[in-house]
Amino acid sequence: MSATIYPEGILGRKLGMTQIFSAEGEVVPVTVIEAGPCFVLEMRSRDKNGYNGAQLGFGPKKAQRINKAQTQHFAKAGKGGFYHVKEVRCDSNGLGWAEGKEIKVADMFKDGELVDVSGVSIGRGFQGVMRRHKMKGQPSTRGTHERRRNPGSIGCRKFPGRVHKGKRMPGHMGTDNVTIQNIKVVAVRPEQNIILVRGGVPGPKNSLVVISKAMKSYVAPVATKAA
Repeated sequence: MSATIYPEGILGRKLGMTQIFSAEGEVVPVTVIEAGPCFVLEMRSRDKNGYNGAQLGFGPKKAQRINKAQTQHFAKAGKGGFYHVKEVRCDSNGLGWAEGKEIKVADMFKDGELVDVSGVSIGRGFQGVMRRHKMKGQPSTRGTHERRRNPGSIGCRKFPGRVHKGKRMPGHMGTDNVTIQNIKVVAVRPEQNIILVRGGVPGPKNSLVVISKAMKSYVAPVATKAA
């Protein structure tokens, strides 16, 4: 069985949503993402770590706000400190990445390309079954009293005599790792480090997201020498 090949990606910050007009005059809803520039802090190899990838830094951080351990770690790349540090699994050697290399959005994506966007969904706190699981609730008439938003029966006393694991119940909603696949890149603005993708992406404003090439249509790059 062949090993899974992971597409390369870049870190970004969700700025919000807006709309633009296409060449045909169509209104296109887009999410604005500040993608990069990112810097390679450490390399991951299959021989040493068991997988290929790269640790990226995004969002410059002042030196006085970095502790001693972080300072020593960031010193390897020699590009200063960063607010966001995250690994991206990919064939970084085939891409020619090396510690300290700067990765810009224009180097990764182009207009019309399909991408996958991963992020942490907006937290909704404790919610009932109607909002959390889209349940119908109870009838508003025929004797229903103060139970209109209840889930109803959750089991039987005789058999099985307990509530099965995984039963849909009220609880915490949101803050889940979510990936939206095959989102179209509407425009790339390299002078502003901005990428516009069609539709919505997970997470609130100013949240960290990972934009990678679409897994379902990914073609592995040809190996190049490290820059």
